[in-house]
Amino acid sequence: MTAMVLRSTVRSEYAPEVETAVKALFAALERHRPRGVRYASYRLADGVTYLVVLQIEDGIDNPLPAIAEFREFQENLKGWLAAPPIPEQATVLGDYRS
Repeated sequence: MTAMVLRSTVRSEYAPEVETAVKALFAALERHRPRGVRYASYRLADGVTYLVVLQIEDGIDNPLPAIAEFREFQENLKGWLAAPPIPEQATVLGDYRS
């Protein structure tokens, strides 16, 4: 399994909008319950930097683009960013889920 780690910094005036949009996105994920995907979002201590970790099981196509709220979040994010996002591929060495 591979993972994508995405680091994004938003302009401070948009941080409240980002927080609201992230909550709406995760509510949509809870409703849709896409299989074979793990998606997590973290806000760093500076309040404007976010990390997203996306894991997709081998052999599964990414189901997130089929979710309208995900597409809307991606579109809005373009206007909120202070700098281009930094994506990195990672290999999952261990993953505990309770």
